[in-house]
Amino acid sequence: MTFSKGQNPQGGPSRRTLITSVAAAGAAVAAGLYRFTDLFVKHYVPTPYDDVLAALLDREHAAKLGALVTGTPAPTALAARLRAILKPDGLNPNGLTAAAKADAAAGRIIAVDGWLLPESVALLSALAARA
Repeated sequence: MTFSKGQNPQGGPSRRTLITSVAAAGAAVAAGLYRFTDLFVKHYVPTPYDDVLAALLDREHAAKLGALVTGTPAPTALAARLRAILKPDGLNPNGLTAAAKADAAAGRIIAVDGWLLPESVALLSALAARA
């Protein structure tokens, strides 16, 4: 008796079907871990300021620092100001690095709990704390 390639003589699933099933289950688990946990990427509650807050690498730590920033306007006005400051350029897609360098060069520095921060970084952290 001869069997074609991929057939199992005992009548169960073929090796190819079993490997495909295991790979599909692994992909489903990985996709679930990516989407529903912070294992690979942090997920934040959506806000109206996500386009500005996307410039932050870690919103939680920025919010802790931003809670110490005083004298900032309401979040809507703050986000509008930051949108104007964080204009994207060809080298830096979010513009935060360029804005921070420009702030430091122009002397726009804010003291926050003993730290001297460029104005754009301090304002962005304040927005993260208030969003």
